[in-house]
Amino acid sequence: MIVGNEVKRRGQWTNAADTITLDETQRHRRRMAMVTDGGIAFLLDLSEATLLRDGDAILFDDGQIIEVKAKPEPLYEVRGRDTAHLVALAWQIGNRHLSAQVFADRLLIRRDKVLREMLEGLGASVSEVEAAFDPEGGAYDESARHGHHHDGAGR
Repeated sequence: MIVGNEVKRRGQWTNAADTITLDETQRHRRRMAMVTDGGIAFLLDLSEATLLRDGDAILFDDGQIIEVKAKPEPLYEVRGRDTAHLVALAWQIGNRHLSAQVFADRLLIRRDKVLREMLEGLGASVSEVEAAFDPEGGAYDESARHGHHHDGAGR
């Protein structure tokens, strides 16, 4: 079986042989049998659990590179009245230890009815969207320590 044992971060690779499309939960792995979008079966075997981000790649032991794509999933888009309000809303989400993707003008979070009611009660505008979810990794996120940064598209 082909083994994927190295992650190349976005911008550190070229010429993918195939893609694998996974939601955010599926992209946080260490060891697992997987199948690419084109049908290549492989074993992901990393030294530690890693969050694979959209645009990263998995390097196979045979030299092939497989691009990781983030699968759209059901999310809430959260908007505030202004920047200060959005920051306060982000604090409320973070205070509950929930994952959030942060943009300059909005947040993306997983759908949760109770959280939606709380945010709307705080004056947020909350709408349902289907989008790729690539939340902030936090202080212990390996990709953050190795130069991961958002490309600014919409952020």
